[in-house]
Amino acid sequence: MTIYPAIDIRGGKCVRLKQGRYDDITIFSDDPVKMALQFQNAGAKYLHVVDLDAARGDSDNREIISRIAKELSIPVQTGGGIRTMDDIEEVLGFGISRVILGTSAVKDPEMVRKAVKRYGNSIAVGIDARNGFVAIEGWEKTSELKAVDHARNMEALGVQTIIYTDIATDGMLAGPNILAMSEMVKKVKMDVIASGGVASLKDIRRLKEVGVAGVIVGKAIYTGDVDLRKALEIV
Repeated sequence: MTIYPAIDIRGGKCVRLKQGRYDDITIFSDDPVKMALQFQNAGAKYLHVVDLDAARGDSDNREIISRIAKELSIPVQTGGGIRTMDDIEEVLGFGISRVILGTSAVKDPEMVRKAVKRYGNSIAVGIDARNGFVAIEGWEKTSELKAVDHARNMEALGVQTIIYTDIATDGMLAGPNILAMSEMVKKVKMDVIASGGVASLKDIRRLKEVGVAGVIVGKAIYTGDVDLRKALEIV
């Protein structure tokens, strides 16, 4: 299992949201590149970066994401506002190892098929669920598509990795939705990376037992609730 320290970028700063709400934001660092290097130095094997501005369609932080990819020697996956084949090509051109398609995967499955055919496992799909249904457009809208059904659709298109986020737990430090993660792992053969709510080393152990391929840890690292080095030892 892989631990993915998370860097969410909003207005060029490293931030965290509560339950995906843009009006409930905490700034943890003015320098996302420096933060990324700290995670690498702590022993992280992979980094997770989200462009919150691009996810909303406000602007983007691709220049910073490009710098992160160039500065780090470990692989980086990133999502947020990647909506076209040109976007995918641009971001992978930074040296990013894996791009995450979110809203675009719901609205344009044919693009996912083309992307997977061209880029293989460099394409992942982010499935962000609110009460079991897929949220889109920076989590500000909820679709009528069930998360598990969407995952199966993506698997049929050749997607090998999904990032599954339970919005209700995200940024709350109240523990992950173990039941939802367990159900997803059982329903698909893809690698499932769990995201949302991790607040302790115990949570990481529980997710490992469920069988997820990876765990994204964000706020808990910044607050000190999870020691990254100890989390890496567990896996």
